[in-house]
Amino acid sequence: MASDEATRVRLGARPDTTPEVLRALAADGSVTVRAALAMNPATPAETNVTLARDADERVRALLARKLGALAPALSAGALTRLRRQTLDALNALADDETIRVRAAIADVIKDLPDAPKELILRLAHDTAVLVCEPVIRLSPLLTSDDLVALVAAAPSSGTRLAVARRRDIDAAVSDAIAAGGTEDVVLALLMNGSAQIREATLDALVDRSEAHPAWHPPLVRRPALSDRSAHALSRIVADHLLEVLAARGDLDPALTADLRARVSARLRSGSRPVADLSDEATDPVGLEPAPVVPPAKPTEADVLDAARDGDARKAATMLALAAGVPLLAVRRAATLRSAKALVSLVWKAGYSMKTGYAMQILLARLAPGTVLKPGPGNSFPLSVEEMSWQLDFLNGKDR
Repeated sequence: MASDEATRVRLGARPDTTPEVLRALAADGSVTVRAALAMNPATPAETNVTLARDADERVRALLARKLGALAPALSAGALTRLRRQTLDALNALADDETIRVRAAIADVIKDLPDAPKELILRLAHDTAVLVCEPVIRLSPLLTSDDLVALVAAAPSSGTRLAVARRRDIDAAVSDAIAAGGTEDVVLALLMNGSAQIREATLDALVDRSEAHPAWHPPLVRRPALSDRSAHALSRIVADHLLEVLAARGDLDPALTADLRARVSARLRSGSRPVADLSDEATDPVGLEPAPVVPPAKPTEADVLDAARDGDARKAATMLALAAGVPLLAVRRAATLRSAKALVSLVWKAGYSMKTGYAMQILLARLAPGTVLKPGPGNSFPLSVEEMSWQLDFLNGKDR
């Protein structure tokens, strides 16, 4: 075996290296050599099993990404000895104690239509949000029954939120979320325009919404809102949301006439309802009312200064201005306590993860141990695709 590390790295990466040499390299003392071996598609299956137990998590994460790409072939037809060894290695990595390794598999197979169902379920039930969320939100293999079971079990703090944000969930899943979801989970469900929600379930959420003003905006805009719910909402929502109700074209004409008359009466009197807790007036993280900031794009130093001062309102307003999004989008990210959404807004603003870290703590009030950390070289820990999706979600483009 070559004594030069660079030569051994090349041997570990080459597809024409003999299986005997590749097997020997799995025990190499250099993590760089083993990393090259982990990425090599020609590495023998039994050597992959060895690498799945490698002491360095970076090697295991690289192997996880490689094997994850092979997952569809493992669910097709009878398992040969080589396929079984590959599946064994992949299952071992799915049980890895390091989140980074499990997340690497989840990222690769999250939307594959022919991944092994058992592996998808294992990752969907993972206790780490970074692992379970992409699979829950995107895997086409998860059935309605699978999703209801996930809502009931809630293995991680983000399980129910991920289910609520999944596209095209059916009424049974929505019922489960509405019954057991916290305020932010139900809000995500109501904001999910592709979710099917039974009229009875929507009526029940309207009855509960007086204690949850953040639900009012998506409720008044929800399709197929019953006249009963519309009438109940009209008694508790802010003026501008009452106007939205009055402008709907699917309510009973007599109710619509009553709503419009009440809008006119409020405008004449200048009064506002006692329960005026709309998303434009108040939000649960104390971002209202927005202070006046200069029209020019704030610098990153400006936003960090506001964060150091603990001025959430000013920081949120400057972030919205810099990112070119409505302030409501920042408020929504904070209300949902979404680390991913806030990091995506910081990325859109052109700031660094230093600001991303600060905004998670200041606006979402996340504990330091739960925030998304910067990647290598202070890079963003999310893919561009993921951050773009988060921004679309905040701006309502997935609804």
